[in-house]
Amino acid sequence: MLDTAERTQDDEPLAAPPKKRDLRALWLIGPTMFILAVVILYPVLRAIYLSFQQDKGIDPATGRFTEGGFAGFDNYLLWITGNCGAGAGSCPPGVLAANFWPSVGITFFFAVVTVTIEVLLGLWMATVMGRSFFGRSLLRASVLIPWAIPTAVTAKLWFFIFANDGIVNSVLGTDISWTTDPWASRFAVIIADVWKTTPFMALLILAGLQMIPQDVYEAAKVDGATAWQRFKQITLPLVKPALMVAVLFRTLDVLRMYDLPAILSGISGATPTTTVSILVVADMRGGNFNSASALSTLVFLMIFAVAFVMVKYLGANAVRTQDDQRKGAKS
Repeated sequence: MLDTAERTQDDEPLAAPPKKRDLRALWLIGPTMFILAVVILYPVLRAIYLSFQQDKGIDPATGRFTEGGFAGFDNYLLWITGNCGAGAGSCPPGVLAANFWPSVGITFFFAVVTVTIEVLLGLWMATVMGRSFFGRSLLRASVLIPWAIPTAVTAKLWFFIFANDGIVNSVLGTDISWTTDPWASRFAVIIADVWKTTPFMALLILAGLQMIPQDVYEAAKVDGATAWQRFKQITLPLVKPALMVAVLFRTLDVLRMYDLPAILSGISGATPTTTVSILVVADMRGGNFNSASALSTLVFLMIFAVAFVMVKYLGANAVRTQDDQRKGAKS
């Protein structure tokens, strides 16, 4: 009996020692995450904190110097409604609150018009560059030159072109103030932005076109499909995922546009091409850092909302299109 008990205890498997957690991945990505937190996260949190503080300065209601302090949502109400709400006496002087909603409208106007034109031109350019012909590589390289030029250099170039005695007025024989006239200056910004960023759209769309099998086009030709039918029934549906990515990137880029209209028309905050980013800088130059922080937070929320809507709906459509392509390929 003792021998049997001893054998039973000896046959029992020993418990496995606890495994140690592998921290090598943490040591590898830890420094990078720390740098990103310092460079990105801290400024964002600091801006949000400042947006709830009152600017130091002369109180316009009492004429006394204020030391600042907690302001609640007064800075946000200042931009949204044009007044500081309950703390109307704490409104910082010189804030361009009246230009907030016009600048939002101008920003979305630029986003809709420029992205629409760039999508149409980019799709046409990508279709041309996707064909086989002599000098195709040279054409692709030359098309990317406007996109490779820094935006500040591009804006200064177009500033000289649209000057009162510039090339545009000389060629057209007109005397249009392209940098000060309300609609002329906006069209100048649109033309300059389309010239610079259309190659970026064409490059992304071209990457999507390269993924379409040529056998599909050959089968459509055998079935008697015309060029327009092939473009409508094959090219557009299959290039849609890449097209949606290009539209998303460019829309978010235009919503934070600053340097192009700033160089063409100035950064006073009251020009016909004042975007919300220009308004933030103009308010900071006026010394209203807390109200500018509130405005930058509103800009962040606006861009986040647009990105969320586009990713939720356009992204879902793109994923659905890819699923349909896989099902069609299996069938």
